[in-house]
Parts: sequence; structure tokens; C-alpha cells
Amino acid sequence: MFGLAAAWWADADLTLVLIIFAIQIGFLLSAGWRAMLLAASLPGIDRPLPSSDLPRYTVLVALFDEAEVLPQLVERLSQIDYPEDRLEGFLILEVDDHETLSAAHDLCFPPWLSVLVAPAGQPRTKPRALNVGLAQARGELLTVYDAEDDPDPLQLREAAARFANDQEGDLWALQAPLRIRTPLRSDSPFLDRQFAIEYASLFEVTLPGLARLGLPFPMGGTSNHFRVDALRAVGGWDAHNVTEDADLGFRLWRAGGRLGVMSRPTYEPPPGGLEHWLPQRTRWLKGFMQTWGVHTRDVRGLGWRGGLSLTMTLGAAIAAAAVHALSLAWLIATLAIALAAGLVPETPLFAMTVLATGAIAASVNAAIGCRRASLPYTLGDLLSAPAYWSLLTLAFLHAVWRLVREPFAWDKTVHFADPTAEVAAASAPAGREAA
Repeated sequence: MFGLAAAWWADADLTLVLIIFAIQIGFLLSAGWRAMLLAASLPGIDRPLPSSDLPRYTVLVALFDEAEVLPQLVERLSQIDYPEDRLEGFLILEVDDHETLSAAHDLCFPPWLSVLVAPAGQPRTKPRALNVGLAQARGELLTVYDAEDDPDPLQLREAAARFANDQEGDLWALQAPLRIRTPLRSDSPFLDRQFAIEYASLFEVTLPGLARLGLPFPMGGTSNHFRVDALRAVGGWDAHNVTEDADLGFRLWRAGGRLGVMSRPTYEPPPGGLEHWLPQRTRWLKGFMQTWGVHTRDVRGLGWRGGLSLTMTLGAAIAAAAVHALSLAWLIATLAIALAAGLVPETPLFAMTVLATGAIAASVNAAIGCRRASLPYTLGDLLSAPAYWSLLTLAFLHAVWRLVREPFAWDKTVHFADPTAEVAAASAPAGREAA
């Protein structure tokens, strides 16, 4: 930072040119990275043969202020297709969350599911609650779900089969695809659509590509499946990291583990309007910065492959969020000034190549991801994507401020119960199998 300030003081014009050139090179590298991951993910994900000897499985769900969605969650967890005598689950509630505790008391749980009250303590975060559950887990395998999740009933069986087929024993974690189920009626259709497309690109293209290349990746915050002994060996989740899932993927890699992906999805609703989307994305970017800072203290444990993956996933996400709005504003300003002056806008070949390459890579990945997730992808989605990307810059600025002022504060996403008719229509067996 001081070097950049000194260069700007010495020659501001040259420094600006070099910064713009560096950003353009970064966009090109990111486009090439996307193309490589798309190619690596093309063979698809095969479903393993079911295992007859099913291990004991633990299901953890950390909840806070979720009384409204708790009945829906219990109903969905009850549909898990796994032998009850080999299944245990804990709904981990905070000791002072009286409303959710009361709602849980009024519900009828399946025999394998129970409430676990986390003792008072700090930090008040999801990973701290999960560590409380991990201490009680008796399963050989463990999965994490969120309050709003609707997992495929056969997801645990697929994960058990994949772990059983791992001859080397170094497959320590699996990530199921997360698919956004957009509501039929929404006050934020633009954010809902772009959020669903973003998830489709990440979970249907990027993560499968990274897994096939044998690289570590930031895991999603839900529908992770672990070997319990490996999870305990690395100390569980970092209670102070607000994207504990992203951090854990790289910590498992450092310890000698390998990450994989699955085919059976978990469905989720989008966060909703800007008042819900922005705090969630702020927390994600703040956690990415935390994870980046932790793992770049000593990159030797990552190796060059792990370092590359860390840079091109978390590092690129942070950098892209920082410059998206500035890049779009620069492009619009250049065109507006030229048109106002009655001039033909300048179109430098290299800059246009960068713009076209980045747009093509992003749109192709999004289109392939949406196809795999059984989502439509239209020209309108493509053209409106830059506006969505620009909102990431707002979240980035907010994340930097929150990282400085409240580094461990958890910006919780508000969840609402799904309308019954929409859930029934979207959860029909034919729809699940088609996905």
C-alpha cells in the first residue's frame, strides 16, 4: 500500500496506467481460469453405487431466531432416507433463543433428531455452535444443514457411498450442489434470478472443476459432508471466521485431505431484497478476507496448487468485488463523454478483448451451470449481470468497514417459511430426479 502511494506521488499518470493494465491482466487470467474449470467439469458427476454397509451419520443444524422456519425444517429433515438406527441429528439452539426453543418444544421430532442447547459464550457464531454439536457427535460421517434447506432425501446415502469407494482414505469432505429455488412471487426478482445464476455457476461448474483437478476450494456453508475423525483432527470449525466453510476447505487440504463434490442437491430460497442480500454478501466477503489473511500468513502448507486455488477463488472474488462497479462506471463514463462530445468512442483492441473475453467466460459458465441446475438462462440475465456484479462493490466496501470495526460479528440472514403451494410444486419427485 505504501509502495503504491509512493508510485502515485512520483508519477500519477504512469501509476494509473499500470493499475488499469494489472486489472485487465487479472480479468484475462480469471477468464482463462473459468474456461479451464468448465472444461474440467464437463464429464459430469457420476452417482456411485449404493453402499450396503452404511456408517453412523450425524446431522447438525445450527439455529438462531428461526422459530418461523423450524416446522418446515423438521418436516424436510424427516424425509431423509437413511436407516434411523444409524442416524442422529442435533438442532443446536442458543440458550437465550427462547422463541425458537419454545417452537421446538411444540414440535414432534423423528426419533433420531433432538435439540442441543449451546452454552452461553462468545463469539456468537454458527461455527461455534457447530463445534458444540461436533463434541456430541457419535457418527463416523457428519453433515451440516441450514434452517432454510431442503436436501435431497438420498443425499446422505450418496455421500456414504462416495466415502466408502475412496480407496486411499484421503477424501475427507464432500460438497453437495446448492440450488436456488426462486419464489413464484417475489419483490426482488432481479436479485433472486442473479443469485440463482451465481449459485449455478459456482456449484455446477466451478467446484466440480476444482474437485476434478484435485484442488482445494471454499466449501459452501451447508450440505457439507465430512469424515468425523478428519474434522476433529483439524480442530473443527474456526469459531471466529464468519465464512467458516471457506476456511475449512483449505485447512483440510493443508492437513492432507482431499475435497470432492456430489450430484444430489440441496434446495434453498434466495436471500430476498437488498436489505437481506447486502448483509449476507458483506459477511461472505468479510469472511473471505479473514480466510485470505489466515492462509497467506504461511503459504508453505498450501503448496503451489493450493496457493493457486486460494488466489483464483477467494483472492479473485475479493479483487473482482472491489473493481466491478469502478470498471462499469469507467466504461459508461467513457461512452457518455464521447457521445456528448459527438465523437466515436475509442475502442482500444486490448481493452475490448479483455471485456469480451471476460463476458464470454462468465456467460458460458453461467449458461452451463443453469442448464445443469435446470434453470432458465436468458439474454436478459446476461445483459443485466453487470448491474448485479456492481452491487458486489457496495458489499466489498461494507465488508472492509465491518472487518475493521466488528471483525467477528455475524450478519445473520433472515429466513422465511416457503409458501406451501410453491414448495409442493418444486419438490415433486419428477422435479428432483430431473435436477
